[in-house]
Amino acid sequence: MIDTQNGTQGIDFRTVQDLNKGKGKKQLGQAEFLKLMTTQLQNQDPLKPQDSAAFLNQIAQFSTVDGISKLNDGFKQLSASLVSNQALQASSLIGHSVLAPTGVAALEPGGAIQGSAVLPAASGDVKVSVFDQAGQLVRRIDLGSQAAGNVDFKWDGRRNDGTYATPGNYFVKTDASVDGRNEAVDTLLVSKVRSVTLSNSGGLLLDLNGIGSLDFKEVRQIL
Repeated sequence: MIDTQNGTQGIDFRTVQDLNKGKGKKQLGQAEFLKLMTTQLQNQDPLKPQDSAAFLNQIAQFSTVDGISKLNDGFKQLSASLVSNQALQASSLIGHSVLAPTGVAALEPGGAIQGSAVLPAASGDVKVSVFDQAGQLVRRIDLGSQAAGNVDFKWDGRRNDGTYATPGNYFVKTDASVDGRNEAVDTLLVSKVRSVTLSNSGGLLLDLNGIGSLDFKEVRQIL
């Protein structure tokens, strides 16, 4: 449409307001844009026709904005679908066990605690120590010499004196002699999954028996 006051051509945004009037719209839709462009062509100055390059540029700009909007909507739908699918898959973990660096595990009546020590290098002396909630040593398991990698272990629930420990949570740590130095290494423990929830950030949280919440990303192995 021609701006009669300035003698220039282009989209008169008063026309946009007229097109959207009574529709409760805050944005220019595709149908309104095409109608506006048609009106602009019909009312252009014959002596100063709309520059074809500028006209095509306006169409390209609208197509780009419209395409980006649709692409964003598509990504939102895809993201929601992926989260729902991940939650559905994770729900199948309920009742199963996972291996994770929790540092603590629950000893059930008549049960045992299993785990895996992660050795960065070969060690001539690997020891697993189990502590109660008061920090008192309950059991020490000697694994001897081990090659680098994951070394599985199992505590049968007995104290060093052979009696059974009280059911509950116990802290487990592993020390290994590496290059002549005794140092703590990562310890992974087996825990049973009681439930799965979706966090505010969209991630998955596992509720582990006797331990509480654990981010699904921390799980090293599903057993």
